[in-house]
Amino acid sequence: MKSKITSVDNIRICIDGRMLNDGGAGTGVGQYARTLIAALQSIGIRPLILDGGKSSDRRSRYYKWMAASRPWSRSATIGEIGFYARDVFREAYVYFSIYGKPMSVRVPGNTGVMHWSYPLPLRIEGWRNIYTIHDVMPLDPQIPSPVSGIRLRAMLDALYASGGDFVSVSETARSEITKYLKWPPDKITTCHQAADVARTRQGVLPHELKPGGYLLYVGSVEARKNLLRLLEAYRASGITTPLVISGPDGLDAVAIDARIKATPGAIRLGLQTRDAVLQLIAEARALILVSVAEGFGLPVAEAMALGTPVLSAAVPALAEVGCGATLLVDPLDPLAIREGLTAIDGNSLLRDHLKVLGHQRAQHFALEPYARRLLNLYGAI
Repeated sequence: MKSKITSVDNIRICIDGRMLNDGGAGTGVGQYARTLIAALQSIGIRPLILDGGKSSDRRSRYYKWMAASRPWSRSATIGEIGFYARDVFREAYVYFSIYGKPMSVRVPGNTGVMHWSYPLPLRIEGWRNIYTIHDVMPLDPQIPSPVSGIRLRAMLDALYASGGDFVSVSETARSEITKYLKWPPDKITTCHQAADVARTRQGVLPHELKPGGYLLYVGSVEARKNLLRLLEAYRASGITTPLVISGPDGLDAVAIDARIKATPGAIRLGLQTRDAVLQLIAEARALILVSVAEGFGLPVAEAMALGTPVLSAAVPALAEVGCGATLLVDPLDPLAIREGLTAIDGNSLLRDHLKVLGHQRAQHFALEPYARRLLNLYGAI
């Protein structure tokens, strides 16, 4: 039976700690989990964390496999920041591969809400389990992805069958989920997510960059992000403002890196720490994100919150996040991207106008409004 939450005073919320120890670099699931925690703390709620321990486990692979293959529930103990179940995340994936269903975990104390930052093959017994689906792009054969679409579909169907509930980060993602999985729309709630920009640092920018003197792309270096068309449009524009590309390697990174090196004015920074990314966004002339597909597009929300104008692709998720506060272009049209780059680079009045609109739109992604949406999701208001 799902727990009934009647007020903020008796709410008991737990968040998985699977990606909390990623060093705080970049964006993604780890940042989503950290923002969940920050949002709840902003309204006086301290969530519990389910911790699986460090990955430096010296048990043999055979011993680990045998431990993961046990068919019964796992028991968590009280930990420093919530609950502890040794190696629970790795074991859950092995367990799912064997049994095709999520692994159950028992935790001490009263029931509550377990908010999973990703569709992990786990469930807390007796609790309401809510799984975050950031996107279902692996289910689209037209979009290259390192994630197996077959396995993702099996995982989501198993979580659905186990009685789980689901939250998406955009109406676009929600629509895609119902389209591909044939689920009823009321099974998934959209909460968007927050842009937590509190850790923006001050300091010297890399590569002798000057505040307001560069255009910035933030994200993985991969085909889905449309970097080849962006580089083509940038070269054709004749713009002399540097184009900075910040983010980790993704699919096709080697080929894209070669094109970056062959493009005068393009600078590849690689993966940056979280506070360095926020400083880069805050001091950029504009953020550029012309992906062919996104589930949300966190850098757009962060840029608006930091007062940086945005040029983004006119794809549904990015248009939803920007909501009229960004300059949109067709990501499949190099001429449209070129014209957008020229406009946002050279027109200070346009940039000032986008900053004002972006600041207004960014209020939706602030921590406290997001926390209120979460409480509504949890059933506390």
